[in-house]
Amino acid sequence: MLKQDLLEGLGSIQNITNKNGTMAILFNVLIETSNGGLTLTATDLEIGLKIFIKAEIHGEGSLTLPSKKIFEIVRESGSEKISIEEKENSWVVIKAGQSTYNLAGMASDEYPEFPEYDEDSFTVFESYLFQELIEKVIFSVANEQENIYTLTSILFEKEKEGDKNYLKMISSDGHRLSIMRREVPVDLTNFKVNPVTLIPKKGVQEWKKFCDNKDSIEVSFEHDKLILRNNQDVMVVSLKTGEFPQYKAIVDAVQLENCLEIPRIPFLDSLKRINLFTEDVFHTIQLAIDKDFMVLSSQNADLGNAKDEQVIAYSGEPLTLGFNCRYFIDTLQAMECEKIKAYINSSNSPCLINSDDDPGFTSIIMPMQL
Repeated sequence: MLKQDLLEGLGSIQNITNKNGTMAILFNVLIETSNGGLTLTATDLEIGLKIFIKAEIHGEGSLTLPSKKIFEIVRESGSEKISIEEKENSWVVIKAGQSTYNLAGMASDEYPEFPEYDEDSFTVFESYLFQELIEKVIFSVANEQENIYTLTSILFEKEKEGDKNYLKMISSDGHRLSIMRREVPVDLTNFKVNPVTLIPKKGVQEWKKFCDNKDSIEVSFEHDKLILRNNQDVMVVSLKTGEFPQYKAIVDAVQLENCLEIPRIPFLDSLKRINLFTEDVFHTIQLAIDKDFMVLSSQNADLGNAKDEQVIAYSGEPLTLGFNCRYFIDTLQAMECEKIKAYINSSNSPCLINSDDDPGFTSIIMPMQL
């Protein structure tokens, strides 16, 4: 088979097979031959992925090999073609040009079964839709250490307004909230979504990777899993259960009246400079706002302090605010507009950020005590 095809297939499963686990065989990739090629299967019991690779097959069979090691062998190979031959006791001989490797595997009958799913419940979407949705919200998903475990997932919803259909992703770590809504040219009537559909962060990251180099993918949700399909490639992600915060109430609580218009790139650059002097844990900065002018400042007990000034458009009362600088940086980096709109009701209120040139995206950042 061609090295590049095998390398891409093995590369796509590395984040799944190299997760620390209690079962040794989960560090392996299941390789099954069939007419016209071979199928690579990887799982960590939460995400399962099957990748089909065209290859010349001389005999049917299956076995598992250490995922990381065979990936390294193929990556470092100097040959454009790779051959794999099974020997006794799950050993294989891998030949690549002048190089020969003997690699120990494990019997395939120990490998977990790939999840079953309904073959007839898929809806076809253009891949870029999901890549855009994910990029806009992935940065504000809570870490695994979060006490509210549902915040370690992204909430997925569908909406219909008039004759328009929308897909929506929402994430929050308890200190900030990101929402992305995208109109889709697809009838979502038969696209089934659970009342609360929670996709774990790793599953969303792998979903984004699955979309790479694909024009379209098929998507289906069942009660406890998300299924993605493209030709013979299939990914199954286990969904989480639980409740997600009532994010619409949080959005509605911010009055869209007291507005600051700020050039995005100059503001982002300023935040990066000010962040050099924030404390490592909370990244606290002060924003002093008054009549078309904003002063950013930070201080570090060990290093010193910093101050930066920005020209903005603002006509409201003076404000002095405290925020986590990192949260603003993450949000602005996810946006693509020239100017942002920031709505702040008072010095103790959350900040809602959106832009006319970033349709569907909303970010809310909670304030900090100075």
